Amino acid sequence: MRPIKQVIAAKSREIVSVKPTATVYDALKLMADEDIGALLVMEQDRLLGIFSERDYARRVALEGKSSRDILVKEIMTGRVVCLQPSQTVQEAMALMTEVRCRHLPVVEDHKVIGVVSIGDLVKEIISEQEFLIQQLESYIMQ
Repeated sequence: MRPIKQVIAAKSREIVSVKPTATVYDALKLMADEDIGALLVMEQDRLLGIFSERDYARRVALEGKSSRDILVKEIMTGRVVCLQPSQTVQEAMALMTEVRCRHLPVVEDHKVIGVVSIGDLVKEIISEQEFLIQQLESYIMQ
């Protein structure tokens, strides 16, 4: 399996983030505009947390709060599990399963260098399996 560093290299290098003082409404709008399910919550280059659709659903919508009145810092997940770029896709999948999340920041030398989603990892695993199938078919045909 490829290391996570190669997976994020193949993606867009832009890290989409929001400040902790942004309203939940503004964060949701940014997520919709970028077609993503989570945002990193950052102050300059410092990772403070992550805000996801799940955070919104559980801490705003279900509690009947207004997304225009609540700040991201009030409902974000503050304890963020991160990946190292040297970890493999398989390790990332195991970690996502263990902590029950769908997005993981990738951090190198205390700096966020990317984010991987469960979709990124599934796509990578399918690609790897297709390659192995092609190699096996080629071997069988010889």
